Amino acid sequence: MRPLRLDLAGFTAFRQATTVDFTDADFFALVGPTGSGKSSVLDAICFALYGTVPRWGGTRGLTNALAPSAAEARVRLVFESAGARYVATRVVRRDSRGTVKTSNAGLQLMPQGFDVTKLDTGLTPDDLGEVLAGTPAEMDEAVLEAVGLPYDQFTSCVLLPQGQFADFLHAKPATRQQILVNLLGLGVYEEIQKLATARAGRAEAALAAVDRVLDGLTGIDDAALADAEERVTRMTALAADVDAAVPELRRARAAVADAEAALATLDAELAELAAVRPPADLDAVAAALAQARTEADEADAAVALAEEREEKLRGELAAAGDPAALRLRQQQHAERDRLAGEATALAEALAEAERQHRVAVAAVEAARADAERAAQELEAARTAYQEAQAADRAAALRAHLRPGAHCPVCAQPVAEVPALPAGSAVPAAEAAGKAARAAADAANRVVTERERAARDLERTLDTARARHDQLTARLAELDAELADSPGPAALRRDLEVIAGLRRDLEAAGAAVRAAREAARRARYGVEAAEERLRDVWRVFDRVRDGVARFGPPAADRDDVAAAWAGLRAWAAQAADERRAGRDAAVAAVGAAHAETEEVAARIGALFTAAGLPAPAGDDDPVRLAAVARERAEAEHRRLVERRAQAQDLVAQRAGHEREARVARTLAGHLRANNFERWLLAEALDLLVDGASRILRDLTGGQYDLGHDKGEFFVVDHHDAGLRRTVRTLSGGETFQVSLALALALSEQLAGMSTTTASLESIMLDEGFGTLDAATLDTVATTLENLAARGDRMVGVVTHVPALAERIPVRFEVRKDARGSHIERVGR
Repeated sequence: MRPLRLDLAGFTAFRQATTVDFTDADFFALVGPTGSGKSSVLDAICFALYGTVPRWGGTRGLTNALAPSAAEARVRLVFESAGARYVATRVVRRDSRGTVKTSNAGLQLMPQGFDVTKLDTGLTPDDLGEVLAGTPAEMDEAVLEAVGLPYDQFTSCVLLPQGQFADFLHAKPATRQQILVNLLGLGVYEEIQKLATARAGRAEAALAAVDRVLDGLTGIDDAALADAEERVTRMTALAADVDAAVPELRRARAAVADAEAALATLDAELAELAAVRPPADLDAVAAALAQARTEADEADAAVALAEEREEKLRGELAAAGDPAALRLRQQQHAERDRLAGEATALAEALAEAERQHRVAVAAVEAARADAERAAQELEAARTAYQEAQAADRAAALRAHLRPGAHCPVCAQPVAEVPALPAGSAVPAAEAAGKAARAAADAANRVVTERERAARDLERTLDTARARHDQLTARLAELDAELADSPGPAALRRDLEVIAGLRRDLEAAGAAVRAAREAARRARYGVEAAEERLRDVWRVFDRVRDGVARFGPPAADRDDVAAAWAGLRAWAAQAADERRAGRDAAVAAVGAAHAETEEVAARIGALFTAAGLPAPAGDDDPVRLAAVARERAEAEHRRLVERRAQAQDLVAQRAGHEREARVARTLAGHLRANNFERWLLAEALDLLVDGASRILRDLTGGQYDLGHDKGEFFVVDHHDAGLRRTVRTLSGGETFQVSLALALALSEQLAGMSTTTASLESIMLDEGFGTLDAATLDTVATTLENLAARGDRMVGVVTHVPALAERIPVRFEVRKDARGSHIERVGR
């Protein structure tokens, strides 16, 4: 697995969208202060592939993927593996309840030659290639297929996380062995063993199937073949003999057919002649026609008589006068009588209304006089009230006057002051005024009411007078119009006469309609009788045409009974003539049948001699003989084919038996663990040899690496070749041994693997701060040599400037208030 491009947004320390382009960074370093987010870049690579990061502690640490205050984190990794290019995407979201989970995950196989820089042009997921996985569950299998390593082994051999650099070194032998099995693809031999077992099972099943078929192939020996060939010869001879005898049989059968046809023709002619019979109701047809015509003539006469009476009544009704005019005169007489009565009653009512009007007018005048008197009394009371008020005011002034003083009203000296009145006259005057006002108001209301009544009577009189004038005028008009009228009684009699004539006319019309209906039915009866006669003639023509080829006599078309009698007499004579020759025809049929039976017996003997049943009835002996020959030939062919099939099956059985034996042997060899143990031992030897060489370079020849029974040890050449287990090494020494193993894994095992697991990159998340200057220089030189080969990407995380400066491509990571940022420096 070799990363090409990493896009992340909202992931851990990288709150803003950030892109890391690894396309030409074969040897790079992630540098920056502690806590700036260097390790988060490698975390993003691991998270995009496997959905988790070693230092998170499994999927429960998914919350760590979100940047502070971010609700979503996106990571997209473009990488190459075994020559193919992939893009892995994961999206993590926090929902409204605060739960963080993966909302989207996918892996796509990108098209060959896809330009990674096009990802900056806003491509949709559909443009990125074939979808290999679309859910987190599908991602596990798809990533394992693409990268070739599960999560645990990826973090032990490719991406060595901080604090876990020595995991492979200190792993248990069984765990380390499983890592090597996956790296080398030794599982393929287990698959081969399973395939070999399955192939052996299929071959053994095919062998059993061939044996069952061979067991069913019986009766195919040489004797059976000779019998089949003899039967073919016998059936061929039978077919030839039958072919020779059949023409005579056909001639005999033709003679039978001709004789039977002649007899059948004679019997058919007799049947046709016997069928010449007139209809049973022939005599009744003519009688029915005559009666129908008589009834039709009588119905026509009845129609003429009814129409004559109807026409006479129409004339009488027309002469009787217009009933509408008579009814109009009658209505006018009734209207005059009604209007005359109304005019008399109206005159009486008018006289009474005029009297009432005169009384009302007199009442109005009297009321007006009373109102005038009440007004005068009200005016007098008002004057008395005013005088009383003036007297009270004068008395009020008088109380302050003294003889000889000036009067405040007239400005004259007062000689003598009159005595003050005993009391005020104003209350009495005020009461008198109120009473006068009430009396005046009452009088005025009476005037108003009586005036309104007088006006109502006057309007009633005007209406009555107008209606009286209308009645008088209308009566004059009616008297003028009815001057020559005969009177209501005469008019009533004339209308009764007209009504009687109308009733007679309606009855006459009904009689005409009934007579016409009877005439129609009579004509229909005539047509039906004539149609029945035509039917009798059509039957005659059909019967005569049926025997026309026998030469019947001509028919009299005027008398159907005579025509039928002549035809029947002729048919009886012709039938007698044919009966006379029928016995000879019957004898000819018998003779033809006897000859046919004799020839058929000879042919049946041929079949019996050949071992077959004789033909029965109308069976075709030629066809039967041909079928027998074809069956014999078919049985012979099947026998030959079965013999050939048996030979092929014997050959197949040998092949299946050989295939099953080889597959079982291979499965047995691979089922034992010796082969896998040998491969693992060889791989571990190569790994330790490579790591020992790197370790000698790293330690200046002090240490060699070895293994014994799955456990690693070092040989300390500075201590007389002392063997020390790796668990006794110091931190710096452990780092050197772990680095040697990691580099050996990246350098050697990739070439030994038989699967798609290719260690195309190694990324070391270590600070290298525990190494002295000499060791650090050795480590840097070792990494430079590894990267210089060009077939591995080497990446390190360090904060040691001396190491970082020796690495050509550096990604400087810095962190501010907005989050972490990456800037590439160097090539």
